[in-house]
Order: sequence, then C-alpha cells, then structure tokens
Amino acid sequence: MLDAGCGAPHSQCMRGWAIVIAYGLMSAMVQVLWLTYAAFTSDAAVHFGVSESAVVWLANVLPLLYIVLGLPSGMLLDRWFRSTLALAGGLTALGACVRLFDGYGPVLAGQLLIAIAQPFVLNAVSKLADAYLPREQRAAGIAVGASSGFVGMLAGLLLGGMLGVDGLTTLHVIGAVGSVAAAVLLAFLLRTPPADGVSETRVTLASLRALVALPSMKLIGSAVFFAFGLFIALTATMEVLLKPHGVDTDSVGLILAAMVVAGIVGSAIIPTRVARLNTQRPVLIATMTIAALGCLALAIAPGELTAWLVAIIVGFPLLASLPIVLELTEQIVGEAGGSTGAAYIYIIGNAGGIVLSLIVDPALDHAAIAFAIFALAAAAAAVIASRLPRTVKAEPVLSA
Repeated sequence: MLDAGCGAPHSQCMRGWAIVIAYGLMSAMVQVLWLTYAAFTSDAAVHFGVSESAVVWLANVLPLLYIVLGLPSGMLLDRWFRSTLALAGGLTALGACVRLFDGYGPVLAGQLLIAIAQPFVLNAVSKLADAYLPREQRAAGIAVGASSGFVGMLAGLLLGGMLGVDGLTTLHVIGAVGSVAAAVLLAFLLRTPPADGVSETRVTLASLRALVALPSMKLIGSAVFFAFGLFIALTATMEVLLKPHGVDTDSVGLILAAMVVAGIVGSAIIPTRVARLNTQRPVLIATMTIAALGCLALAIAPGELTAWLVAIIVGFPLLASLPIVLELTEQIVGEAGGSTGAAYIYIIGNAGGIVLSLIVDPALDHAAIAFAIFALAAAAAAVIASRLPRTVKAEPVLSA
C-alpha cells in the first residue's frame, strides 16, 4: 500500500525514517561527547591534574581531525556506505566506553577514537536520506539529520553545565550508554539495504578536482565559507566581545543556547518548505542579510538585550541554512557522491571559522570592530548567494 505523503509503500517509509532517526541519535551523541568538558574546563584540568589547554584539546581534536579526514571519509562512504557508517558508529561507542576509565590518558584516547569516527558520521547525512527516503521527503530527512547535531550540541552544553566536574562519572556513563545504544540501533537497521539499493561510486582525485571546478560549487563553497565561518567564529568569540559590555559568562552561555534552540526550530520549519518551493537562493540571501544586520546591531549597541535579540532572530534561519546547502549540494553532485559533497561543505565551513577567528583576533578588545567584520562576512555571503542560479542543474562529476 502506498503512503500518500511518501509516494512509496508505508512500511518502506517507516523503515526509512527509523534509520534517519537512528542516525540522528548517533550524530547527536557525537556532539554530546565532543562538548563533555566545555562547560567546566578549569575544574576538569584540576580533576585530571593537567593544564587547561590540555583539556581544551579534548574538544579541539575533533575539528582538527575532521579537516584531515573529511574528504577521505566522504570518499569511503561513497564507496562502501552501509558498512563504513556502521563501523563509524561502533568506533564512536568504543571511544565513549574508553572514557569510562578515569584519568586524562584514557579520556584523550577515547576522544581520539571519537574524533576519527566523527567525519564518517557527519558526512553520511545526505547519502542516508537519498538512499532510504523517497525524493519528496529527502529534504526533510537531511534537515532532521543535520539539525540532530545542533540538538547534541545543546544537550552536551546543558549536561556539562548541570552536572559539572562532580558529575563527571555520570557524564561519561551517559555518553557511553547513549553511544552504544545509538550504534547498535543504527548497525541493526543498516543490515538491510534500501529497496532501491545505495548508489556507490569510487571517487578519484580527478573527480574531486572536477567538483571544486564546478561554477555552482564554487559559489556554494564561497557562501558557506563566510556563512558557517561566521557561526563558528561568532560562538567562539561572543563571550570575550560581550564581557566588557556587562554580559557575564553565564549569560553568554544562555544566549548561545538560545541561538542553537532557535536554529533547531528553524531547521524543523524552513528547509522542507524551501525544497518544495525551490526558493534556496532567495532564502539564503535573506538569511545572510539578516545575519549582517544582526552583527551590525551588535557593533553599534553591544549589550545583553541586543545579544538576546540577535541570537534568536539570526539563529533561526542561519542554522537552518546548513540542511538547505547540503540538499542543494546533493542536487548537484547526485546520490552516489553525496558524502563527498557533504564533506566539501563541512570542510569549507570549518576553514571559514578558522580564518574569520584569526581575522577578528586582533580586534577582540574592540567589539564594534569585531562585529563589523562579522557583518561584512555575512554581507559577502549574501552577495555570493545572489549569484547562485535560481535552479541548479545536476552535474554528477563524482560518479564513476
């Protein structure tokens, strides 16, 4: 029997969504594990008997290894999708279990295992939705998969803030149990291939060069560099920039949490409507224009009220633009190269965050200048998005 809202047998749709939800749990757990110590870095340093910078590296090792493993992981997923994703889930769970042994050494070893697995988990989002959901629901599947990472970020920060270093054992147990459960569920559901199979391909260096050379991907990559670079740099510097203007650390934490919550809500509402109406270009332009105006407002009137308003108003569409861009990339590269396409997007975004953070670093004592730089970055993304074609054409250069 066909599901009217799915265009496929009801059981097939239900199974597809079960796999997407299992993947979402796995993706969320990766983010929870990443941010375990972020809320109590100083106390964790005392607990482990190491420097604060050593604790910071427990988190930094994940984005660092993503830059190294991003493209190779995407290529492996595009070649052997189900087995590679299942192994990544298992490696994440193993890393979480290693952290149960108290001491900085076991915790660092666990974080390294999680960091190796993270790119494989993140880069699977588009290909998973392509393989297991009918075309009418793929944008929604990508949105659920991508926004689950934001849910995990929020959960990680809240759990760390509530339990603190005194609840470190509890945090480690939650991470281990949650990761093992998600990994087992995902591996079990991945045992059976989708009805139409998974489009797999051998991505070569030549096809990667062809991907980067595509005019549409150049534009998308440039917009992502500024857009997601803005989000990464903004979250990293918000406390330093607002503290001289009377906003304390706890308030900044709540403001950033509100930004993520707004983004989760936006991700649940915006991407599916955008895909249905084919309005990616105007929505991306509007999103980055709003972000530019928000950063400009913070440059003119930095303070707690302005920060709350900007976080909610900007966060709502900004975080929702990630699944929009991932779905747009999938339209161009096709299902077979979906994981490598996602890797390209994530790497460009991370690079943008690093570059923007370095640019504003000399201006951290001058909030007006720093937020003005962020406003210029958002405006640049809006201008680049305006050059995107109204309808992108499929150019599956990654397919063998």
